[in-house]
Amino acid sequence: MREILVVLHSGRETNRRTAAAVAHRLAASGVRLRVLGDEWAEVRNGDLSAELTPRVVDGRPGCAEGAEVVLVLGGDGTLLRAAEMARPVGVPLLGVNLGRVGFLAEAEQESLDAALDAIVEGGYSVEERMTLDAVARVDGEVLSRTWALNEATVEKSSRERILEVVLEVDGRPVSAFGCDGVLCATPTGSTAYAFSAGGPLVWPQVEALLLVPSNAHALFARPMVIAPDSEVAIEVDPGGPPAVLDCDGRRTVALPPGARVELARGARPVRMVRLDGQPFADRLVRKFDLPVRGWRGAERTPGSH
Repeated sequence: MREILVVLHSGRETNRRTAAAVAHRLAASGVRLRVLGDEWAEVRNGDLSAELTPRVVDGRPGCAEGAEVVLVLGGDGTLLRAAEMARPVGVPLLGVNLGRVGFLAEAEQESLDAALDAIVEGGYSVEERMTLDAVARVDGEVLSRTWALNEATVEKSSRERILEVVLEVDGRPVSAFGCDGVLCATPTGSTAYAFSAGGPLVWPQVEALLLVPSNAHALFARPMVIAPDSEVAIEVDPGGPPAVLDCDGRRTVALPPGARVELARGARPVRMVRLDGQPFADRLVRKFDLPVRGWRGAERTPGSH
């Protein structure tokens, strides 16, 4: 039987009602849901037949194995959580924004029916998004290995002191300065924390890594866009305060003074569902409510030149 894993932001009653409607809509097409028990405890599934009652699984990495799609009902935080379940087994994510901005989501709540039709009919494409692999070391010994879809940050763990770091790219030192932290972001993450820290917006189709200092005390501490296969290292001053490595706001590692964080293109991408081929520029305008009044360019259909 076809199965779709649903990851739900269950903190709102409206979201729970939406999830129940999704279960009935997909069941009517012979598709069963795979769900996380704690999220669905309060969702009223109604009178679904036994074979189409949602199947409960735990939320471990890889629990999406065998599902066609991971349907994310919530905001960007919910999608980043779902990515942990989907990435190890290569299952694509389809985000439906039930939150405020939902930049990573492919559909809005008003287009949910069309998104479900696309799932049932297989009318969608899949694109791969770059990720980051991160290795934290102390005195050459591996402290932790983790990954990020949006960004990996090395930040000070206390407000009282400045974090002193040295940046390295491709085995060569580039700059050293005091700061609140340093972000290494993917193009997907360029619209998130890196953007708030003053980094550029990068189209998802561009393969590159971003290095963005946060509140640096230096004459040269500008954001940098570097090659996608470059290797980055952030070294924490051994005589300074401790720091923390944070990946997507979901996976953190405490870093003692003298720690070194090595960052490189992730071995596994995250796969994302695309529905309508909408240009990234249109998404920017819609999500950021950008002023475009006065535009007189000729309208073109997606894909035309």
